[in-house]
Amino acid sequence: MTGIENWTVEQANMALPRVGAALTRIRELVAEARQEREETAGLLEGNGHPAKPRGTRELRAAVEALTGEGIILRDLDAGLVDFPARLEDGRQYLLCWVLGEPAVEWWHWPDTGFAGRRPLSDPPA
Repeated sequence: MTGIENWTVEQANMALPRVGAALTRIRELVAEARQEREETAGLLEGNGHPAKPRGTRELRAAVEALTGEGIILRDLDAGLVDFPARLEDGRQYLLCWVLGEPAVEWWHWPDTGFAGRRPLSDPPA
């Protein structure tokens, strides 16, 4: 799937069921990898390197599927993602969503991050 260069609120909201499912799976795979790493700490494969977690390939594919769509993964633990968007005058801003929120209802400028989130009822101008 090719990425959307500039997401609209409607496009982002339509993608949420799929994005939410992917984020949930990514978080599960990260948790499994952390647990496996703790359980195998100190154990080495025959080549002297730590064993790769079993879900590494699936995790990489899941992350690449989202980033390949232009979605920016900000915080996997929180389930925080940004959808790049652009004003008519060309300025970029980011539609901001956290796993569990009912819809994309927030935005921020690229340089303000999550702390600068503003509701879409106060749109970028």
